Amino acid sequence: MTIATQEKPSNRVIRWGIVGTGRIARRFAQSLAHVPHARIGALWSRRAQPAQAFAEEFGGEACASFDALLASGIDAVYIATVQDSHADYAIAALQAGLHVLCEKPAAINRPQLERVLDAARAAQRLFMEAMKPPFYPLYRQLREHLAAEPIGDIGLVRAGCSVPGVPDDHPSLSFEHAGGALLDIGVYEMFLAVDWLGAPHEVQTLGRLGATGVDTFASLNSRHERGIAQLFCGLDLHGKGDALLMAPSGHVTIHEPWWNPSRATIRYADGRVVELDAPFEGGGLNYETAHFCKLIRAGLLESPVMPHARSLQMIAMADAARATLGLKFAGE
Repeated sequence: MTIATQEKPSNRVIRWGIVGTGRIARRFAQSLAHVPHARIGALWSRRAQPAQAFAEEFGGEACASFDALLASGIDAVYIATVQDSHADYAIAALQAGLHVLCEKPAAINRPQLERVLDAARAAQRLFMEAMKPPFYPLYRQLREHLAAEPIGDIGLVRAGCSVPGVPDDHPSLSFEHAGGALLDIGVYEMFLAVDWLGAPHEVQTLGRLGATGVDTFASLNSRHERGIAQLFCGLDLHGKGDALLMAPSGHVTIHEPWWNPSRATIRYADGRVVELDAPFEGGGLNYETAHFCKLIRAGLLESPVMPHARSLQMIAMADAARATLGLKFAGE
């Protein structure tokens, strides 16, 4: 872990800038109210009217341009735009000397993500992909419990989510904006696989492309350093679900929706059953945001919970799956 600056006071207020004013940006703003010593300083959207309405509701200055946002005196930027724009906004913000928390996926492919990480290293600024599950109280409690009362090494991860009825004009179905189930939903399942099993060594994929040219369903079997994962993601079937972690001496069910975890059941091979229940407060994004603020104050350039290597492993899985399906976006 690289230290960029001397440690700052733990109560230093972190001023945030938000790029985008859609649903996830609103959830971030609502969650920020639950993060001590953090506030919205400025925001920007391509459309001026929604930006002004957002500012009136949540506070902060509605900037007239992205460059104005970067020069508004903020400390960090949260990128909440369509995913094909994530990398460009992140690189520009890093080069402007700002820390960046970027909504998932951090980039649409590995070469693009590597350029973002190169920019972060060159600027000596913190960059983290906003992958929320590991910061939830339940997920942390599960990790602690399994360390104290283990079930052995996790050897299989099974997880998935599929959400039908997405409007035809939604960015998730947009080829232009690099949509599709793998990058929009599957990245969560890929995180779970690499978090418990390590780097992917092989990815086998079956799936289909929809009318707009993006993947509407994908099923992945992947082999990792420490086990195997069975994952699915979709935009045309109903399959919101839980997650399963299997080990020699027991298994864990993270109950649905596992990506916003609040309950888990651990079943030991000897018949013992342990229930974990850890409700979350706010919109849920407050936990990753509080972690990010703490890293800024400590002068760290990378998260130990969501390190750059984890993001690289996840996007490598997505790249492999899209290659099998023959899905290439503009410029790839």
